[in-house]
Amino acid sequence: MRVLFVGDIVGSPGRQIVHDRLADIVTQRQIDLVIANGENSASGFGITPRIAEELLKLGFDVLTGGNHSWDRKEILEYMPHEPRLLRPANFPDGNPGSGLYVGTAKNGVKYAVLNLQGRVFLTPIDDPFRKADSELAKLPEDVAFVFVDMHAETTSEKIAMGWYLDGRVSAVVGTHTHVATADERVLPQGTAYITDVGMSGPHGGVIGMDRNGIITKFLNGLPARFEVASGDVQMNCVLIETDDEAPRNAAGRLRARSIERLRFCID
Repeated sequence: MRVLFVGDIVGSPGRQIVHDRLADIVTQRQIDLVIANGENSASGFGITPRIAEELLKLGFDVLTGGNHSWDRKEILEYMPHEPRLLRPANFPDGNPGSGLYVGTAKNGVKYAVLNLQGRVFLTPIDDPFRKADSELAKLPEDVAFVFVDMHAETTSEKIAMGWYLDGRVSAVVGTHTHVATADERVLPQGTAYITDVGMSGPHGGVIGMDRNGIITKFLNGLPARFEVASGDVQMNCVLIETDDEAPRNAAGRLRARSIERLRFCID
């Protein structure tokens, strides 16, 4: 099984490169399941119903979120009606939407996607580690592939989650910092891991935002309006391949055979 995860899609430049490149990548790489983090797709902050539908029509099977999931008020009513649009599962009970989705991939394999958010330097919501335990306990036994988007600020919290879930899920990938890390690996019990996939959008600024506004804020400390940057548009992804012939992990899920960083640019 081959799974593509696309790092945080930032604004219209991120949506454009996904529009231009995704279909060819899926075909050429023979992808069975396509996931992306979409919480920055609306001008860098949040996601709207229109953009969610646009991305799903492009071929994404599931969209994950994070601390910006709620930035657009119109998403609050939309999210409960679109189960493929996730928000972190460890937000308090009663919030719209869900952090867990179960579906069937193109190759017929039943999968689950779990979205979690860290608490270090972010809003202190519910414990993502215990929430992972409770959400995984809900999964039917026939779910063969489990993917986790750990949306967090610190490398330590994301790495800890990778080790915590090693042998219980097929992949744990980090999002949120928008800077790709070079620590992709398969952990000892068969879980693919990377601390941050990076972003899909303009790298000519500061984590997707216009660099002049960011630098000015660092210099004077005053409130500033941030706009999406331009230039050097990249699509950062990881490709995870499972070893379908190997014995499954302790939880009965498919083990990862490899995780590969991919970077695509606008031609």
